[in-house]
Amino acid sequence: MTYGGRTVMVVRYVVPALVAVAGVVILAFNHTINGLEGAAMFIGAALAILLLNGLYRVGVTGDEERDREAEARDYLDEHGHWPVEEPGAPRNQLLRAGSRRRTSPRAAAPRAPRS
Repeated sequence: MTYGGRTVMVVRYVVPALVAVAGVVILAFNHTINGLEGAAMFIGAALAILLLNGLYRVGVTGDEERDREAEARDYLDEHGHWPVEEPGAPRNQLLRAGSRRRTSPRAAAPRAPRS
């Protein structure tokens, strides 16, 4: 856990569990339709908290992946090869200056003068 350890665990799992338990307690003490609706409301709120925590974690994971990719691109700019490649390994012919287009053999060949 990257942030506060216990605090993150409480927010992610304990708070939704307490809300769901509150719904079950309401249903246990109130056997009417109102108790059922109250229990459904609390259990739905607990599921919403869990889903929002899950969506937040997915979003944070995407940020970490973008950061790793940016670091790999910085390494490429500095060393001329990707971090997982051998330094002398042949690469596809890429245009310099950050372009992502690949050159074709035809484009790399000198052109004949037109008459």
